[in-house]
Amino acid sequence: MTTDTAPVRYIERTRAYYRALGYAKDYVWASHADVPFAPLRKPVADCRIGLVTTASAGDPAVHGPGHVRQVWSGPVAPPPRDLFTANLAWDKESTHTRDRESFLPIETVSALVSEGRVGGLAAHFHGVPTEYSQRKTLDDDAPQVLRRLRDDGADAAILCPL
Repeated sequence: MTTDTAPVRYIERTRAYYRALGYAKDYVWASHADVPFAPLRKPVADCRIGLVTTASAGDPAVHGPGHVRQVWSGPVAPPPRDLFTANLAWDKESTHTRDRESFLPIETVSALVSEGRVGGLAAHFHGVPTEYSQRKTLDDDAPQVLRRLRDDGADAAILCPL
């Protein structure tokens, strides 16, 4: 395996990054003995798919200092031109977020619907804040997203982290 094809050692790189920032303890990734996922009850070609992203609805500098990061939703039609991503942690030297389709693939899923490979696309996509609290994610954000997906009639969701 060459360095061009070797997998990115994400966990090791993240630990090194946090240590370089001065954190004494390593980040603890969420784990679940009982995985909160379920097998599909019907083929993907018969499923309505919802999209969930970690991009933000707007720039906190524009929305003011009281802007609270929370679960939010937007229509898939028309697709948003872009979303706010500058507040998130990603390797800004090696990549960019100018290609909104890479973290919210509305057009790609719509094409799969047109081809009959996916049953449908839910009317809304949903954004979840990247809070570093597993408790808040599990107790507050995940139930809100699930309710919104169900309200849209989604059978399954594609999680599109940034």
